[in-house]
Amino acid sequence: MNYSESVQYLYSLGNEVLTAKLGLDRISALLEALGNPHRAGRWIHVAGTNGKGSTSAMIEAGLRATGIRTGLYISPHLAEPTERIQIAGLPVSREQFAVAFARVHETAERMLASGALDMHPTYFETVTAMAFVLFAAEKVHTAVLEVGLGGRLDATNVVAPELCVITPIDFDHQMFLGDTIEQIAAEKAGILKPGVPAVFAEQRPEAERVLRAHARGPYTFSRDWAITDLALDARGSRFCLRGVPVTCPLAGEHQVENARVAALALTELGVSPEGIAATRWPARLEHVSEQPEILIDGAHNPAGVRALVAYIRRFYVGRRRIWIVYGALRDKAVAEMASMLFPLADRLIVTAPANARAMPPEDIPAPGARITYSIAEAIGLLDDAGPEDAVFITGSLYLAGEARALLVK
Repeated sequence: MNYSESVQYLYSLGNEVLTAKLGLDRISALLEALGNPHRAGRWIHVAGTNGKGSTSAMIEAGLRATGIRTGLYISPHLAEPTERIQIAGLPVSREQFAVAFARVHETAERMLASGALDMHPTYFETVTAMAFVLFAAEKVHTAVLEVGLGGRLDATNVVAPELCVITPIDFDHQMFLGDTIEQIAAEKAGILKPGVPAVFAEQRPEAERVLRAHARGPYTFSRDWAITDLALDARGSRFCLRGVPVTCPLAGEHQVENARVAALALTELGVSPEGIAATRWPARLEHVSEQPEILIDGAHNPAGVRALVAYIRRFYVGRRRIWIVYGALRDKAVAEMASMLFPLADRLIVTAPANARAMPPEDIPAPGARITYSIAEAIGLLDDAGPEDAVFITGSLYLAGEARALLVK
């Protein structure tokens, strides 16, 4: 199969969240048939609710800055599935992606025919196996793996990691992980391994209790390393940890904690946090235009929206006229997020990502908003924004990816 056919087949497996089949038996059997590529590398395993992608990207940047050949596995992607598997700071090529897909898919088909598998691996299982295959083939020295969903039964939880990292835990994916913070935290803590050190971000008290109870090796909470000399602006932050300077190029006060966790992880690995300054993490408070100032942020759950609201209040309320362009998926807490975000808007446009699960824009609780049915249509209305205005495009990573494809050359 070529790249387009590979992607089409992956999408035919269904939405990676709604069709998730949590458990390690299938991915373990598949990887064994592939020669156990997940046993070949050094792994940093990152779980959490919010910030795990940013933290993973910062850890990878710090490792790569020392000359280590790195891998990074993330989800979801913004524009192309190739973004999920990165080597030495770059997404794999379409050709690499297609070759890895063919190997994993053909192996799965043989196993299905022999009865060694109960069903074709899911979208996420397939791409996870592809990542392991590519990391082994490309002789990656150290790879950072972002958990897809939960942790205990996530397909990435087949590795023997050198370090485990858990970012802030909050409510999300309750249908899979449980209705309480304690239940969700227990699922995230499932990545912890005997004797393997761990770094934990600042947590809710109930989540912290669960992490302490589930810890199976030495661990550090980020608050044990006090932040000093903090300088925060709309484009990032600078601070010190025990006299060591850290520069975070990602915007938002919440990224200070993510950068602290990444710096502690790198320190645990014997690496300077200096390389964090080179991190790139698209569509997370990403500035894509100056006049008007346009920022794209994939805030898709209440915790993410709280961080976005804090950022807007700190740097923009009372200084700029604020536009918000919002579109979300039906299975998200849209009413809760809208109640926090929309009161900040001087101008509000609601729209929908090009996704079967998109909430119809007329169903979004936004009295007085302009209604559009595509991000392209919504962006067309920004011609009325003045050069001193600030525009925030948010609500869904799918929407963020579409907007970025239109606005970033």
